[in-house]
Amino acid sequence: MNTALPESISDFAAVAAKRLARLGGPQAALRAETDDDIRDRARHALAELGAFDLDVRSGGDDLLAAAVLCQAAGATALPYPLVEELLATDGARLALVNPEAPRIDHGDLPGDWIAADIDGTRYRPGLSSRTDAKLGPFLVPATLSEPEGTVPAVDVELHLVLGSWRILGAAQQSLHITCEHVRSRVQFGKPLASFQAVQFAVADASVAVRGLEELAKFTICRPKSIPSQALSADALVLRLKAVDTARQVLRTSHQLLGALGFCDESDISV
Repeated sequence: MNTALPESISDFAAVAAKRLARLGGPQAALRAETDDDIRDRARHALAELGAFDLDVRSGGDDLLAAAVLCQAAGATALPYPLVEELLATDGARLALVNPEAPRIDHGDLPGDWIAADIDGTRYRPGLSSRTDAKLGPFLVPATLSEPEGTVPAVDVELHLVLGSWRILGAAQQSLHITCEHVRSRVQFGKPLASFQAVQFAVADASVAVRGLEELAKFTICRPKSIPSQALSADALVLRLKAVDTARQVLRTSHQLLGALGFCDESDISV
């Protein structure tokens, strides 16, 4: 079965990957923690690619283009809330939050926000300042208003799906970095890649990433005529699979890179 994306989408994916990589990749994301100009440049790059002209709610090629753009953003650790802005309503970015511990990624950026939980309940968030934590340096704690209606179920589904494509890009890049490392790193007189245990670990991670990619394609191409409950279930399962795969791949990456994987000099640490 041919599961390749349309040629026009693949071409756009290649262009997007090159443009976002020019920003500097994960090392630029590190610098963005103290230099807001980098986030401005990230938004400018997205605008050049036509990101904010995409109508993701219409489906079709616009949705596929948004998916591969999110994938490229994940691969480059783009320091910008792309998914949230793609799903903006009347100029207000849409953030999915846990009402018990609400936090919004890049919530300190100028502009309005709408918050929603997994059930679609809508809130007006009150945002504080960034905590500058090592894990989640762009997360901003938020307080939520009383519920103010709901957001469309399709918006929640798209948020989960596009966020999963971003995770896919990050997992693919993590696997690529790991493969390059085990091929070039020599221990006991031979490359790490020549050890059977390393080969098995990389193979397991590769299968997991490939499975996530196929599930992501399947989910985003599901016909909208199927019951809404099935679409919601598909989106949630994809996000769970994406998180599980990312955890597995990062665990493997850190095991094989050793202490290097925890140093800022390595993109894996980002």
